[in-house]
Amino acid sequence: MSSSFGKNLKVTIFGESHGPAIGCVLEGFPAGFAPDMDKVTAFMQRRASRGQAGATARSEEDLPEVLSGLFEGKTCGTPIAAVIRNNNTQSQDYANLNVCPRPGHADLTWNAKTKGANDYRGGGHASGRLTAPMCFAGALAKQYLESQGVAVNASICSIKDHQISDNQDEFGLDEEARKIIEEAQKAGDSVGGIIECAITGLPMGLGSPIFDGVENKLSQAIFGIPAVKGIEFGSGFSGTKLMGSQNNDAFAYKNGKPVTKTNNAGGILGGITNGMPVTFRVAVKPTPSIAKEQQTVDLDKKKDASLEIKGRHDACIVPRALPVVEAVAALVALDLLLD
Repeated sequence: MSSSFGKNLKVTIFGESHGPAIGCVLEGFPAGFAPDMDKVTAFMQRRASRGQAGATARSEEDLPEVLSGLFEGKTCGTPIAAVIRNNNTQSQDYANLNVCPRPGHADLTWNAKTKGANDYRGGGHASGRLTAPMCFAGALAKQYLESQGVAVNASICSIKDHQISDNQDEFGLDEEARKIIEEAQKAGDSVGGIIECAITGLPMGLGSPIFDGVENKLSQAIFGIPAVKGIEFGSGFSGTKLMGSQNNDAFAYKNGKPVTKTNNAGGILGGITNGMPVTFRVAVKPTPSIAKEQQTVDLDKKKDASLEIKGRHDACIVPRALPVVEAVAALVALDLLLD
């Protein structure tokens, strides 16, 4: 089983939610770059979302311990390896989940895949906890891209069926969104939402056609984020409601370069960047771990069963997924730029 992606910049994620540590190995990162580690830590704290409405009570420091790839404050061209210690686990809350799998989680499929040998505590390798090392690697990529004039920024479009307004807090939520999340938490339930991301500053001509295009690479990597269930680029599914004359982006010259007057293509034509912002939206499902009683099966007794999930879980993971989408998009963008 592979937990890696990337061609020129290869990212490998390792560890389990309740193991000693989680981490990543980043191969192919350009040598001679001096990352601001304070900014890396600050970026990772966005994923922690302490104080956010409906956030989990599990509190991890998420301080990366860099084992290799940095020398005298600069990247030295060798693989960058980092670990993040797990210090706040409560594994007893998951004692029965390899027998009674949680609906909406990967407990059942991992059990089948490994013939029962998987570490099921907290979701094991399938846990959202593994997005912490993604954010470490992505924070490095974001900083390098910024030095090359490329920016990666994401925002929350909606929570449940509510469209986010401009009046947002530090987690990207408005008052109504916070209310929806808090009400879901009180009801022992959860909600999902949609995140939009834009990569600006990429030159025209990146990516390859057919199976190695920009959409292909982004989709493969983005679906590595737990709870992501959909992705669309540019006008996406809404473009199907337009006429071709409306959906096509007209070309024009600006500052001596061809550009498009609109961006329904999301900055990509034929799998190749056209110089406009690469835009996409990601669907994040409601957190599957909820306090309400759910129906499952007992794998030992081979019969139906009911399940009440214990432990500490988010009523909505969309705000915590926001920096993760940025991180993964940055890693893909840098991989493309190095091609």
